[in-house]
Amino acid sequence: MDIKSAEFIISNTDYLKCPDSKLPEYAFIGRSNVGKSSLINMLCNRKDLAMTSSKPGKTLLINHFLINNNWHLVDLPGYGYATTGKKMRENLQIIIEDYILNREQLTCLFVLIDCRHEPQKIDLEFMEWLGESDVPFSIVFTKLDKLSHVKGIEAIRAYKEKLAEQWEEFPPIFLTSSEKYLGKEEVLGYIELINKGL
Repeated sequence: MDIKSAEFIISNTDYLKCPDSKLPEYAFIGRSNVGKSSLINMLCNRKDLAMTSSKPGKTLLINHFLINNNWHLVDLPGYGYATTGKKMRENLQIIIEDYILNREQLTCLFVLIDCRHEPQKIDLEFMEWLGESDVPFSIVFTKLDKLSHVKGIEAIRAYKEKLAEQWEEFPPIFLTSSEKYLGKEEVLGYIELINKGL
């Protein structure tokens, strides 16, 4: 898929105020500082479509972008911010869960995982919740460029072994690097494949 246009549409905290359209939505979510904004910018061939920051927790809203005038890319707030207050974390959880569980246009949720870290309980529990809630999702490993080829393979294998403790069958898995443009064709090709089948 060639992305010819990417346009910011709206930000809000309520799924009921999301765009009133029938277009499929592909949402991206992950823990703090996982490289979500960089990945979105890489996929869309833009440097500043999604705001990147060295300070975790920049995305606190549901952000809709119209891609090629035929589908929405959704930048969701992350989860697991250690530095935010309890009330803020609770509010973010409500925003995220309401969107994921109630937004009919949500076609696939891309869960981003930093490949440099061992499997984190919060990620595993989040994916387990998605499975129990019958939410279609894929796993996107980010920052592959930060590891050597061998270390990267070892990290992904270790993660799959951990997932196999809970999952008989894995969701689609993508390996990406925003720096090296790794995985761009695979992720966009997957979205294009789903769109053609709708």
